[in-house]
Amino acid sequence: MEKKPVSRKKLWLVFWITVLIGYMLFILPDVFFGVTKFNGGKIGVNLFYMSIFQLISVCALLHFSLKSLHLSFQSIGLMVKGWKRDVLLGSGIGLLWTLLQFLWFIPTTGGADREDIQGMLSMYDGSIPGLLSFIALGVIGGGITEEIFNRGFFISVLKRGFSKPKLGLGTASVCSILIFSLGHMPVSALDWFDILVPTVLYTLLFLYTGRLTASIVAHGLYNCLAILMVYLVYYG
Repeated sequence: MEKKPVSRKKLWLVFWITVLIGYMLFILPDVFFGVTKFNGGKIGVNLFYMSIFQLISVCALLHFSLKSLHLSFQSIGLMVKGWKRDVLLGSGIGLLWTLLQFLWFIPTTGGADREDIQGMLSMYDGSIPGLLSFIALGVIGGGITEEIFNRGFFISVLKRGFSKPKLGLGTASVCSILIFSLGHMPVSALDWFDILVPTVLYTLLFLYTGRLTASIVAHGLYNCLAILMVYLVYYG
C-alpha cells in the first residue's frame, strides 16, 4: 500500500541517483571480469555470478529507493495479478522476435560475421555449465533485472515527476527506450534496429498490461532462445 507521495524535488533526486548507481551496478561485474580476467574472464560460470550480482545489488538498491519514496515493488508493476495472460502474451512476443531474427534478419545481415554474434561466441566455453551460466545472465541479468530497473522503476517513478500524467508517462517511456538502447552502445543502424525494436516491444507490453510479467517473459525468453540458437547454429 502506498503512503502519501513525497515532494517532487525528492522524487527527482532519488530517481536520478538510483539510475546512476543502478547502471554502475550493471556495468561493474562486466568491467571486473573483462579487465581482471578473473577465473577466465567474462565466460563460463562467471556469467552466472554476474547475473546474481546484478539481480541482488540492483533489487537492493531499488528496495531502498522505493522505500524512501513511499513506494513498493508492486507500485512499479511487479505483481502476480493476471500472470497467466501476461505469460502467454510475453511468450508470443518473445518467440515472434526470435523467429524474425534467426530465420530472416541475422542470416541476411552477416550471420556469424556480425559483431554482436562474434561477441556472443566469445562468451561460450563449450561446456554445458558455461552455456547454462550464459542463459542465466540473459534471463536473470537481462530479462528480470533489466526489466525491473529499466521498465518498472524508470517509467513508473519518472512519470510521477510530471504534473500531467499523460505527458509524464509518454516522456518516461521514450526516455526509458532511449537510455536503455544507448546503454547497449549501438554504433550502427543495424545495432540500433536490433536494440530499438525489442525495447519498444517490451515497453509496450509493460504499458499495455501495467505489469512487468509480460515484458520479463518476452525479454527473458528471447535472450534464452538467442543464446541457444547462436550456440547451436554458429558455435564450434
